Amino acid sequence: MEITNVSEYEAAAKEKLPKMVFDYYATGADDQWTLKENREAFSRILFRPRILIDVSRIDLTTTVLGHKISMPIMLAPSAMHKMAHPEGENATARAASAAGTIMTLSTFSTSSFEEVSSTGSGIRFFQLYVLKDRNVVAQLVRRAERANFKALVLTVDTPVPGHREADVKNRFVLPPSLIFKNFEGLDLGKMETNDSGIASYFVNQIDRSLSWKDIKWLQTITSLPILVKGVLTQEDARLAIQNGVASIIVSNHGARQLDYVPATITALEEVVKAVEGRVPVFLDSGIRRGTDVFKALALGASGVFVGRPVVFSLAVDGEAGVRKMLQMLRDELELTMALSGCTSLKEITRSHVVTPSDMNRATSSFLKNILLRKLFFCFLIVDFFSY
Repeated sequence: MEITNVSEYEAAAKEKLPKMVFDYYATGADDQWTLKENREAFSRILFRPRILIDVSRIDLTTTVLGHKISMPIMLAPSAMHKMAHPEGENATARAASAAGTIMTLSTFSTSSFEEVSSTGSGIRFFQLYVLKDRNVVAQLVRRAERANFKALVLTVDTPVPGHREADVKNRFVLPPSLIFKNFEGLDLGKMETNDSGIASYFVNQIDRSLSWKDIKWLQTITSLPILVKGVLTQEDARLAIQNGVASIIVSNHGARQLDYVPATITALEEVVKAVEGRVPVFLDSGIRRGTDVFKALALGASGVFVGRPVVFSLAVDGEAGVRKMLQMLRDELELTMALSGCTSLKEITRSHVVTPSDMNRATSSFLKNILLRKLFFCFLIVDFFSY
């Protein structure tokens, strides 16, 4: 069967991957309400296209933290790509480079910084968890710097792991043939080696005390720009700005952490308004169509990161699958721009979309006008009969 849209990669991957692996990639926390809402929220946003505009030339290029890329679609961090395909993150890196966009390497990748860097030129960010052992964190940051990674993406929504029932039922473990390559050769201090090895080490190293002061600490050990990933509220957006972050990623961890938080596209505008243009705001979670990308840009995002589609397309067809998936999103975004009357990303504005909040305000205003008219006529009648 020919794959004609990004969502079809998920069904194809389900047929190829072991159940434990597919469920790890595909499922979310608890009732998975947010997992579904990440997609459904996009479907409630409608377009307001403009017509009779020359769209014979469309420019999708943009700049992210000083790096020019071909489109506002980047690769989010996701763990353990070699569970999806033997070439793992190396194949993903090559696909991102071929597409002219940014790849974000996970702390828990199954290819190392150096291996990914050796695949060729490309702009790469490193996603970082701040662990209890700050010496390990500092070692990871230094390795990222030496491998020419251009920014740190700090995940801040994981003081404890989310509860994912599928992983519990499947008794998920890292396949014995794979390891977290970025920890190879590091001084990990005292670590008990058992059947779960470094996976259990990570669980034990999650730092519940992580706070804003740790961003200040990171800034003392690196000059790399820091993007904070996991912001959903205006309060935290303002604190992120106060603490000197380079950018904010509106994220709910792909609905893998706290269930019943809003879809990221629902939370986006609140964060954008709080930031007031001081740093770029990006979005991940739920992107499956070029129309989704357009809607995020219209609501103020500077770009988006895609997660699950990367590992699903990688599972189906390796590097070629990731390339095709990215090309699909690019083509759909370009088509949406043409049909909306936009020739560049800067022409995509808030006026191009209608959200549920807009419709609620319009309905409220309409009902208010009806009520005022009724009250006016009631006063006229009362006034008439008073004579």
